[in-house]
Amino acid sequence: MTAAIFRGRRRRAAAAVGAVTFGLVALSACDKPTPLATVTVGSTTVTAGAACYNEGDSIANDKFAECLQNGSGKTVKASMEDKVRFGVDPKIADEGWTLFINGRPAEQESNTKTYRTIPASAFFSSGQGPSVKKTRVSIVEASSGKALGVWHFTLERDS
Repeated sequence: MTAAIFRGRRRRAAAAVGAVTFGLVALSACDKPTPLATVTVGSTTVTAGAACYNEGDSIANDKFAECLQNGSGKTVKASMEDKVRFGVDPKIADEGWTLFINGRPAEQESNTKTYRTIPASAFFSSGQGPSVKKTRVSIVEASSGKALGVWHFTLERDS
């Protein structure tokens, strides 16, 4: 009877060692995920990983310009009266981040908070003509004038 107990323990121990080994091998094959950025309008939330990210190092200027112009990201609808809430991973906030609208900086100073709220009307007003239907909003992580990451979203005006 004692021999059967030891065999069962050995089997369980071997299974546990095998599971741990398999887990370590599986984790070593994975890429490290990029920090996330989130946009919330009302009860709708969309989250995205970086379109361009270099593990926290700066992105080359030509690659940054290409990335900023070519991304559209996940879409969220907003009416002119809604508030758009932007949230970023603390890693992004530590370096600082700026909003870009249709590829152009929307603000002069970098934000170091993880959360920000802006009226949706700011994204759909074209200044002098009729309001626009869609706007591409990019969150750009930057430090010392160098871009570190870009996250894209599309805001679509809800009629």
